[in-house]
Amino acid sequence: MTDSVGRRRVRVALLGLFTASGGLMCTHVNAQTAPPFAELFRQSENAPRQIELEAEVERTEGLARQARARPNPNVSVMTENVAGQRPYDGFGRSENTLQFNQPIELGGKRSARIAAGEAGVTAARARTRDGRLTYAYNLARAYADAEIADRRIALAEDELEEAETDQRAARALVDAGKEARLRSLQAETEVNSLRATVDTAKAERIGAYARLSALAGQATSYTSLSEPLLSRFEPRPGYGPIDPLQTAPYLAAKAEREAAARRVTVARRQATPDVTVSVGVRRLQVDRANAFIAGISVPFPLFDRNRGNIDAAQAELRGADARSAATLLETEAEINAALALNEAADARVAAAERTFQTAEETYRLARIAYESGKSPLIELLAARRGLGTARGVVLDAAAARLEARARLARFQGVTITGEPVQ
Repeated sequence: MTDSVGRRRVRVALLGLFTASGGLMCTHVNAQTAPPFAELFRQSENAPRQIELEAEVERTEGLARQARARPNPNVSVMTENVAGQRPYDGFGRSENTLQFNQPIELGGKRSARIAAGEAGVTAARARTRDGRLTYAYNLARAYADAEIADRRIALAEDELEEAETDQRAARALVDAGKEARLRSLQAETEVNSLRATVDTAKAERIGAYARLSALAGQATSYTSLSEPLLSRFEPRPGYGPIDPLQTAPYLAAKAEREAAARRVTVARRQATPDVTVSVGVRRLQVDRANAFIAGISVPFPLFDRNRGNIDAAQAELRGADARSAATLLETEAEINAALALNEAADARVAAAERTFQTAEETYRLARIAYESGKSPLIELLAARRGLGTARGVVLDAAAARLEARARLARFQGVTITGEPVQ
């Protein structure tokens, strides 16, 4: 029993060493080790999801620049009194006009467009920051999933090794006539089941690393981690307060509401008719003289008063108001839940560790009792299953604590390792 526990502890120690050094299961020549999480997040600026967020900001910046543009003038050339009946059958009596037309926007259209464009950029930047925080949250979960997959393999192999030891003990007692052969078959069944569990854990590990690599924008899949993430969190006396009015989701919704309000102003001012000023020169061929011309044209808003666009913009504003209010309420609720979950996660980890210590001692005593013939094999198997369950509970508690920390970090505006996100 002492040798088994010793080997298990050595394996756990080596797992931590290999994970930290990037040597765990690196069997391929082109294997890649994922850098520490903070460095991985910095390197992921060129990941597709990050590029998509930046592209949205660049799109709104382009629209804002376009909003400053003034209407283009146009130049027209016109010939009159030609190719008709006499005396206008030739060009002798033609009148040729060169005209310059300049539309002039009235009613503050341009200033309203500029303000709406700038509000759109502000909203896009707020959405991008919220998107980056969400990306950091998802990346932390993917990083943790890869580490959890590594640990699940180690736990499954530990349990398999213990089952094989129990199987050898059962065979020895069967050979000595102290146990029925049925007990040996029961132990063998347990071993076969655990071997399948190890294979499943290895397959799940491949998927976890593939998802991490895809999220980080890596064409070649990572095969190991350079540092553990689950074990770096310690209990804290408090996790708040967090002002919901300063969180990224609410600031993004607030900026969207402001941009929608600016678009209402644009729609209203668009109803004001523009003026087109025309100046030009006309060549009177029959008199062999030139004359200047000037004019003003104003649309008469008889049919189109832009009411549909105004109504649509106002409806969009009402929707943005509702989303902003809903986001604030949801953010407040999620912050309260995140604070409570972090405290509960710390308590869960402590309880899981105590449960593991009890289960380990129970298995040790059951093993001693079975080898000395004082308890049946069924009690030993139950104790070992309890130990395996306790190991899984410890790992699940650590994963739940990381999830709680990641959610809280998103509302605090930082990554799970504390780096500010802009």
